Amino acid sequence: MRSTTRSSRCRRIGREIGIYSLLLLGMLAARSTLADHYYVPSGSMQPTLFPGDRVVVDKRVYGLRVPFTQVRLADGAAVERGEVVIFDSPRDGARLIKRIVATGGDEVSIRNGHLWVNGRPLADARRSDTEVFADRIVRLDLQNGGGPDYSGVVPDGKLLAVGDHRGNSLDGRMFGLIDEESVYGRAVAVYFRRDDGFVWRSL
Repeated sequence: MRSTTRSSRCRRIGREIGIYSLLLLGMLAARSTLADHYYVPSGSMQPTLFPGDRVVVDKRVYGLRVPFTQVRLADGAAVERGEVVIFDSPRDGARLIKRIVATGGDEVSIRNGHLWVNGRPLADARRSDTEVFADRIVRLDLQNGGGPDYSGVVPDGKLLAVGDHRGNSLDGRMFGLIDEESVYGRAVAVYFRRDDGFVWRSL
């Protein structure tokens, strides 16, 4: 009788472990494929993002992938100028968050921290520290200058990623263009800021 009870208890514990393992695996797969969060480690994206910010990342928007891999199951939207994205640095593999300022086919130049795309300045005529990407209005931090200048034509399938803190950002001006397919996801919003607690600031 005692051995039967022990056996029944072991089976019940085994079932519970199996259920919790499947739940954990499902959660990890969802983080890998659908949505995740990102901790901002530096001030390279100020004043849009500050060190310690936590950001919601949509991993579906650029295409659905097999969990835990880079294999694409379905195509998604193209990466657009002005979007804040997550990718691995081609320099050292570190995961970075930057703004895409030019996409395939764009002729781009950055002078004193200010951006020109296809011969047109993106600076707001009223404020030199503000750039306009279609419906996105982006404030820059130029207190440390504009960082290195840059010019070139972006090939198809490539992207130029740059920080909003132009004089304090290790970005595509130094490590080069990134592959569009290497982008993990789009940063949607800040959901936690160190001084403000839980917030929702769309990006």
